[in-house]
Amino acid sequence: MLKSAAIIVIAVASSLAAAHAVSVLDQRTNALEARSAAPAPVHASAASGDAASLVKAADGHFWAEATVNGKRVRFLVDTGATTVALTSADAQRLGLDLDRLDFDRPVMTAAGEAKAALVELDYISVAGAKVDRVQALVLKEGLSASLLGMSYLGRLSRFEATPTALILRP
Repeated sequence: MLKSAAIIVIAVASSLAAAHAVSVLDQRTNALEARSAAPAPVHASAASGDAASLVKAADGHFWAEATVNGKRVRFLVDTGATTVALTSADAQRLGLDLDRLDFDRPVMTAAGEAKAALVELDYISVAGAKVDRVQALVLKEGLSASLLGMSYLGRLSRFEATPTALILRP
């Protein structure tokens, strides 16, 4: 009986310690996510235009030739990217002055942690599927291609992947 009581006390103490550890870890995770996540778009107007279809490339990815603020940018479609992300070269071609941007946002890239600057693009249009006032991050380094992330994709009415194409619906 004493042995059973001791086991129950140890089990309860272990459960309490585990619950406390999970709570502390959850608080730290939430704080880190709040610091590194891009803020929600202020102007989340609906997309406009026509549906667009992107054919899967030979490398297995979907690539989008987009018009951004009147200039062409080639994007890798990345549904796992919270925000549109621009390489420094693409940002400069769009007329953004890297020296005037505040690279204060920590982001994770395939190459590890990097710093990014938050910007707002006038619009992004992919084969007619247009979204105005799109938040994006500019990375000085760490990206080999600009990413078409959820700050654009999430403002479409929907997007669908098939085995051979990605359909963007405004």
